[in-house]
Amino acid sequence: MSQNTQRDAENDPGFDDEPTDNSGAGPDRDEAMRVVEALLFASATPLGVEDLTGRVPEGADIEGILQDLSGFYAGRGVNLVRVAGKWTFRTASDLSFVLARDVVEQRKLSRAAMETLAIVAYHQPVTRAEIEEIRGVATSKGTLDLLMETGWIRLRGRRRVPGRPVTYGTTPHFLEHFGLDVIEDLPGLEELKGAGFIEGRVPSGLSVPVPTDSDTLQPDEDPLDGDELFQPLVIESEGEPEP
Repeated sequence: MSQNTQRDAENDPGFDDEPTDNSGAGPDRDEAMRVVEALLFASATPLGVEDLTGRVPEGADIEGILQDLSGFYAGRGVNLVRVAGKWTFRTASDLSFVLARDVVEQRKLSRAAMETLAIVAYHQPVTRAEIEEIRGVATSKGTLDLLMETGWIRLRGRRRVPGRPVTYGTTPHFLEHFGLDVIEDLPGLEELKGAGFIEGRVPSGLSVPVPTDSDTLQPDEDPLDGDELFQPLVIESEGEPEP
């Protein structure tokens, strides 16, 4: 040991001229973080903790790693965000204008389809008759079929009333497409007013329903009949007047 090193050792009781062994959790966590980052980057769909388990070093704190990565990417050009209870990389929202010219133009939904989707999202589980009552006009089966084709709504069950009409609800793909983690993240009354969707004086007592997209059937729902799950999808012409 050199004289300088000897003096340091004498002056600092915690001094150790041997390198500290940091090979415990540090390197393993770094490697786990790299694996998680790579998996999320390569995946075309959001990944949850259960999707990552078994593909990272054993004992890795996946939830903690996801939170750390989310914080790391928060100020970058891509963000790690949570949608539908899973994690995915998305372009930073304030940079969307840069990519506008590269976006493939999607066929826009009709006003009838947008209204129907909003009603299903906020009032689920809901039947076709209930949708028509809320909208105030008849709703074509083609509108519902189109929304099912997009993967945004699904058949849930059957209402326990005469005729046993089917009930509709949203899907995890709906949450992913609209960047929502859970259905409760849908905008409330004040947010809708602030965005200009509700104009003028709001009637007293008006409230936005609290939706639920739980797979558990409600007390007034029965399970679907087995053959309904395998019926071919037939897209009909909407043929309904626009208000």
